Amino acid sequence: MERLNHRLDVLEKAVDDVSWYNKVGDVAFIDKVYIYGPPLAKEENPTAQGAGNPVKFRSYIFIPKDINPNKKYPLLVFPHGGVHSNFTTYYAHIIRELMHQQYIVVAPEYRGSTGYGASFYRKIDYGGREVEDVDASRQYMLDNYAIVDKNKVGIIGWSHGGLIALMDIFNHPKHYNVAYAGVPVSDLIARMGYKTQSYRDLYSAEYHIGKTAYEDVNEYRRRSPAWNAEKLQTPLLIHTNTNDADVNVLEVEHLIQALKAAHKKFEYKIYQHAPGGHSFNRMDTKTAQESRLEIYRFLDQYLHPPRPLKNLAELKKAAYVYQ
Repeated sequence: MERLNHRLDVLEKAVDDVSWYNKVGDVAFIDKVYIYGPPLAKEENPTAQGAGNPVKFRSYIFIPKDINPNKKYPLLVFPHGGVHSNFTTYYAHIIRELMHQQYIVVAPEYRGSTGYGASFYRKIDYGGREVEDVDASRQYMLDNYAIVDKNKVGIIGWSHGGLIALMDIFNHPKHYNVAYAGVPVSDLIARMGYKTQSYRDLYSAEYHIGKTAYEDVNEYRRRSPAWNAEKLQTPLLIHTNTNDADVNVLEVEHLIQALKAAHKKFEYKIYQHAPGGHSFNRMDTKTAQESRLEIYRFLDQYLHPPRPLKNLAELKKAAYVYQ
């Protein structure tokens, strides 16, 4: 059954690749490149042929069709969420909004993402080397695209993508000018306490961390933004929602309290029972659109995109009006 599930994931990924062209192909040049990150965190056989080789993965690239190839444009690194998931057309309207502003976007399908078979799925390293995969996608863009402005690089993500965004700015503060973390997974220790056993099993699986939080609390702390707050140096905006049924607001509150305790400068907003819960500002509702406009205005201060979205009318036209 597991083998069939992975084959179905591969098929679903292929369908989604086609859907990307249908949903944003009118405003974006789309590519999917094959790059690499660091070696596996845990080698099954460290003396085997190929042991220690970099982990190869795919990354989506979205480039606005109306840019001037002789100019440079800001880059946004956009890791997807999910313990095991991938960058789907769930984000199509957001990509359209970013294309309108003339951001270049790279969205890495880091180790552990679904749609690439069982072997890649089992390479997961949640809050570990997947963070370095995402940063490797940033470096790839700087090395290969002359139209990318190396002095204007941001990172955004929701949920687990928010955790990755946070860990990347903590680990590589000089690589990013600004970051946004939406409903970010923030404290894996607390998370293990309120989630189900089947969820906890994803982390303690032999091919992953291999231990429970009870057995190695320091390892779970190492992978948690709330326990690394003292490292913040990058301008940061955080959003969370009190009725989030996935990332309990207590996790994000812990992160906020830790940042304050470390005397860090950042911005945040705790939405009170915003409709949509975990997805509240990734939806097509007015509340979601207003929240995203707030995100874009925050990013604008540091990345200065050529065509910022000024109001809701512009945002709606960018996201939902097909040329």
